Amino acid sequence: MDITEEKRGEVMLLGIKGRLDTSTASRLEEKLLASIDGGERRLILDCSQLDYISSAGLRVLLLAVKRVKGVDGKIVLCALKDQIKEVFDIAGFSPLFPSFATQEEALRSCGQ
Repeated sequence: MDITEEKRGEVMLLGIKGRLDTSTASRLEEKLLASIDGGERRLILDCSQLDYISSAGLRVLLLAVKRVKGVDGKIVLCALKDQIKEVFDIAGFSPLFPSFATQEEALRSCGQ
């Protein structure tokens, strides 16, 4: 899994590429928690190149959304592939993460 990072005004945009599973989840966890602990309050996860997510990946996202909500922030998702969206729906995670079709829509939802 590769993670790209780009600052867009007050928003941190993280791109996730590849598989988010047991062997890669800790890298995303470190990146997300470091960003939140470093003062980021609005994060967008671009999932356009995310091919797979396991329960370990979902756990990381749940941990991050709880942490960011504790500091009055939010995490939004964009460009979810159908199979990834289905995992979020089945796991009951869809209500926790606002999801948008494009980065631009996600940025607008974050006030950019």
